Amino acid sequence: MALPAAIILFFSASGSCSGQQAETLRKLVEQFDNSRVFWQQVEVAKKIVAMDDASVLPQLESWLTNDDRHLRANAAFIFASLGDPRGFDVITAILNDRSDRPEGQGAPVRAGYWSLRLQIVGDRYYAAHILGDLKDRRAVPILLSLLKDPDISYIVPWALGQIGDKSAVQPLIGALKDQDPKVRILAICALKELNATEALPSLRPLLDDNGRANYDVWVSVAGAARAAIAKLEAAPRL
Repeated sequence: MALPAAIILFFSASGSCSGQQAETLRKLVEQFDNSRVFWQQVEVAKKIVAMDDASVLPQLESWLTNDDRHLRANAAFIFASLGDPRGFDVITAILNDRSDRPEGQGAPVRAGYWSLRLQIVGDRYYAAHILGDLKDRRAVPILLSLLKDPDISYIVPWALGQIGDKSAVQPLIGALKDQDPKVRILAICALKELNATEALPSLRPLLDDNGRANYDVWVSVAGAARAAIAKLEAAPRL
């Protein structure tokens, strides 16, 4: 019995789309493999994740042990996003990794001088950033334990705000008293992101806080608090 033309067309189109997706994915993996600049590679990683095809993971396994922790974290982001537990484990392991390593990405070099300590700080900072991109609630207790880490505490509030778990609100309110204005500013921004109206009594005293931090432009604690208060006061009451 002959199939109706519409059904034949449907299956033909489906096969064509599947073939196009496979080719797109192949090209993305090739781009990922050829990238050595971490911030370019992570953009490719996000495109791979958007394809939502875990069959790609075996092709990327070797990246999970790459000497460059930034590139390793990019691959782990793909694995974690596509449901492979190795990805999350690799990212969190980098946060605790203070072992020796070759020169890599993300560490400032001054007058040709490379610092192992700065490399480790840069790698740990990037892992915390990737956890924010991942938005996995399992990362919340791990990140909260790093709120007072002198090396990477200033990225932790941002990551918590990206994840969006309300259990971070009270610790972030506590971070408003941190000595580092970077931490105070990012804690304010995270509380705003979390729509934490309960933080308003703790935010209002910061309107007189003259602390500043440089994020390409100078940002003041008072200015960040003012913006957060305006948003939170306008938020609908549930």
